[in-house]
Amino acid sequence: MGTVVLTMKAFVIEMFLVLLVTGIHSNKEMTKKIKRPKFAVPQINCDVKAGKIINPEFIVKCPAGCQDPKYHVYGTGIYASYSSVCGAAVHSGVLNNSGGKILVRKVAGQSGYKGSYSNGVQSLSLPRWRESFIISESKPKKDVTYPSSLTYSSARTPAAKAGKCLYETTKANAKPSVPGTTAQPVTLMQIPEAEATPATLPKPSLLAASATSSPRLQPFGHRSREMDPWSTTTYASRRNSPGANPGETDLWKPGAVLLDAGFVPKEELSTQSLEPVSQGDPNCKVDLSFLIDGSSSIGKRRFRIQKQFLADVAQALDIGPAGPLMGIVQYGDNPATQFNLKTHMNSQDLKAAIEKITQRGGLSNVGRAISFMTKNFFSKANGNRGNAPNVAVVVVDGWPTDKVEETSRLARESGINIFFVTIEAAVEHEKQHVVEPNFANKAVCRTNGYYSFNVQSWFGLRKTVQPLMKRVCDTNRLACSKTCLNSADIGFVIDGSSSVGTSNFRTVLQFVANLSKEFEISDTDTRIGAVQYTYEQRLEFGFDKYNTKTDILNAIKRVGYWSGGTSTGAAIHYALEQLFKKSKPNKRKLMILITDGRSYDDVRIPAMAAHQKGVITYAVGVAWAAQDELEVIATHPARDHSFFVDEFDNLYKSVPKIIQNICTEFNSQPRN
Repeated sequence: MGTVVLTMKAFVIEMFLVLLVTGIHSNKEMTKKIKRPKFAVPQINCDVKAGKIINPEFIVKCPAGCQDPKYHVYGTGIYASYSSVCGAAVHSGVLNNSGGKILVRKVAGQSGYKGSYSNGVQSLSLPRWRESFIISESKPKKDVTYPSSLTYSSARTPAAKAGKCLYETTKANAKPSVPGTTAQPVTLMQIPEAEATPATLPKPSLLAASATSSPRLQPFGHRSREMDPWSTTTYASRRNSPGANPGETDLWKPGAVLLDAGFVPKEELSTQSLEPVSQGDPNCKVDLSFLIDGSSSIGKRRFRIQKQFLADVAQALDIGPAGPLMGIVQYGDNPATQFNLKTHMNSQDLKAAIEKITQRGGLSNVGRAISFMTKNFFSKANGNRGNAPNVAVVVVDGWPTDKVEETSRLARESGINIFFVTIEAAVEHEKQHVVEPNFANKAVCRTNGYYSFNVQSWFGLRKTVQPLMKRVCDTNRLACSKTCLNSADIGFVIDGSSSVGTSNFRTVLQFVANLSKEFEISDTDTRIGAVQYTYEQRLEFGFDKYNTKTDILNAIKRVGYWSGGTSTGAAIHYALEQLFKKSKPNKRKLMILITDGRSYDDVRIPAMAAHQKGVITYAVGVAWAAQDELEVIATHPARDHSFFVDEFDNLYKSVPKIIQNICTEFNSQPRN
């Protein structure tokens, strides 16, 4: 009996061990399956920029064809996040133009990104950017989990219907779009509705006003602004109050505004004092234009607050011929210059003139006003000094009733630094009526917040005076003062070989002069230098030799014809060493080479050296010049940087296109 019991115990133990081993084996198999999920690599298009992807490190698959120059790349090795991810991958050599998988890792922003030509992609230089990234082969790191889908930064709400809306509900009663929204600083770009105070109450609709006031009806979607901004009473309580005074509705009366054609009465043009006055603050030497809102929606009392704001600015600035000068453009349906830069030469006269400004009425056509300012205000006849930065401060109530993006771009390209002061921006239920969402960022000089002020209510406008003036007067940070015409060192490399001949050489010099005339020349603006070459090379004049346009044009006329062979490669190398080595760090480096034949030496290595040093090279060929050499010399893409004419007398035809391409390339740099 004992033997049977022992045998049964042994059998039970054996069975238990078998089940235990089988379970462990099964668990291992399951664990293997769990630990080996299939990783799906997300795909992106060639135009996707690294800054749009929030993930700090990720693997992606790029399609074929990302070598195309339309996919902009900024930097070398380390790329600004404004770059195309796949374009940067091709430039770095990790991918070729057929596409493939890459590993992308975000790193800190850089103070300078160097442009270069590599693997069929021309990367551009960039002074600074807030974020960078590096590219490597798609070899996953151990213990790192890569996302199978990417997280993108949210897109902005598309533009909705034009105009501002008539409404009779108050901002004070509006519900915040997000529960628990807290107050934001004045300098932020958007104000949550939860911040609305009694000061931001709307006025009664013009449609409800007394017929005896002869109101001018506003279009649908235009916010009504006819209540006293100093009152804390809601429109409903005012409307129902038996003692309400109809005269307090402050309606805009057409009879008070006769300025729709841009005409301003003579009595507003000058109030200059005969008393001795200050020459102005030399530490704030700017030519300043204020574009003020005279639309019907603002109301008379808010318009007076705006005038007080301007008077405070005039008081804060020490106006004078050696310091800041200030003029004002008022806009409504159409803009008009109230007074220009040279009308008032001291703060006292300026304040007196501001007090006499009357409201224009109409819509808030800010885009039209910016266009008017760009074309008319900053001219020599209106007091523009040329050696002072041009600054425009746009004051807008709510939002514009037209688009500002294109007109603002033209203003920036003209060297005008645009600031925006937006008072009582659209709240959530009003955004559907905004013509152009994010209008301030589309208009200002840079989108980094430096040029934008968002004021919660008209009560807070006065607090903006000091921070605004501090930024306006900091001329070193007025980034839009630099344009394609005043921020370069341009070196002409001129073929003086025997095949050119004396007469044609004079034609070449005229071509050089015609190009030089288009630029603003001084020791702080664009500078010009010239090299002539045959078998040998000589420096005709360097960048620091002449600093006026007249002196440059005279120096070009004096260049003597040399005659000899054609060693273009050696000439490029010479120009890099003797001319561009002395270029200023903050200048764009442009080389414009003119030749009439094939070089006796190799041009590839010198041209590549120029590209690597950030020198943007334009190659202009005449008559017997070799097209393939021109394309090698020219910066990529060659179609934008190489030109050919069949005879010397046609050189002048290339001038407008070369200038256009120089400016297009300059203006394509991102605004941040």
